[in-house]
Amino acid sequence: MFSAFWDAKTARVLFTSLMFAFALAFLYGARETLTLFLFAILFAYFVEPLVGSLSRPLRGRTRAIFATSLILVGLAVGLSFLVGPRIAHESKTLMTSLPGLLDRIASGQFLMQMGQTHGWTRTRELQIQQFFMSYRTTILAYGEGFIARLQAPLTHLWWLILIPILGVIFLKDADEMARGVVSLGSTVTQKNLLLGIIADVNVMLGSYIRAQMILSALTGIVLTVVLAIMRVPFAFLFGPLAGVCEYVPVVGPAIACALIFGVAFLAGYTHLLVLFFFLGTWRTIQDYVNAPRIMGRSLEISPIVEIFAVLAGGEIGGVVGALVSVPLLAILRILWVRLSSTDSISTPALAHQ
Repeated sequence: MFSAFWDAKTARVLFTSLMFAFALAFLYGARETLTLFLFAILFAYFVEPLVGSLSRPLRGRTRAIFATSLILVGLAVGLSFLVGPRIAHESKTLMTSLPGLLDRIASGQFLMQMGQTHGWTRTRELQIQQFFMSYRTTILAYGEGFIARLQAPLTHLWWLILIPILGVIFLKDADEMARGVVSLGSTVTQKNLLLGIIADVNVMLGSYIRAQMILSALTGIVLTVVLAIMRVPFAFLFGPLAGVCEYVPVVGPAIACALIFGVAFLAGYTHLLVLFFFLGTWRTIQDYVNAPRIMGRSLEISPIVEIFAVLAGGEIGGVVGALVSVPLLAILRILWVRLSSTDSISTPALAHQ
């Protein structure tokens, strides 16, 4: 009876399940290293058009990669001298002032001052203060956790050096890696299928990542300049931060706008209505004018599915999970279409692009 249950098919299923569980455990344990390689791949996709355009005039891909590296180093050095000191100063100021702002919020002093400005009654002010004092410990705990999250990326500053180096390696060996994956197929049909999947994923990721980089750059530049002109507190810090948040669809821009408006509110900025109108106008332009033209139909995923993917990815993997959730969903869609299509046995047209 035991031998009838424990057959070869059951053993293969259990072995596959066990290997899959070990693979998931390994990926979870090596999540920081995988994140580093993920950003290196994003970097490689972003600079690939420049490398491709320089390959012919410089007569070689290696020379083009070297020239691109020099250009990027020059831009990084120039930007660090131009806005680096200002960003560092505002970051230090914000980290120094955040505990005091949180204490004012937790004790209710901030809202009491607002109440005095707007003519609230003494009874209402006392009710507000009692409410905040009863939740003071909880508010401070959440605030300290938020500060810790802001400081966490500082422990990975050395990635800024390692990511371009790994990106250059990916740029140099991308074709060889693709050929290695295709060679895993044992038949012509399987090789053509793998070639089609690689080609579709390459085209999708390339267009998506470059579009997101352009949208992020637009947001970072526009918000930094306009917020600085409006004299919004920490403009040179939150402008670039909003550009980074732009890369997480839907949720990232909302968080960036909330942070900008919330910190300006807590810092006593007096033109909050103008700031709110500007942020709303920019999001309308970015979401309904710039994004459709730049992004096009690179993912072919509905916005509601994107929101679900970002929220689910963020819950599973934090910031990195939210970052990779939408491209990963697009890759799964490509796999589903290729594997379920009756035409997957033929070499796809995208493989030649």
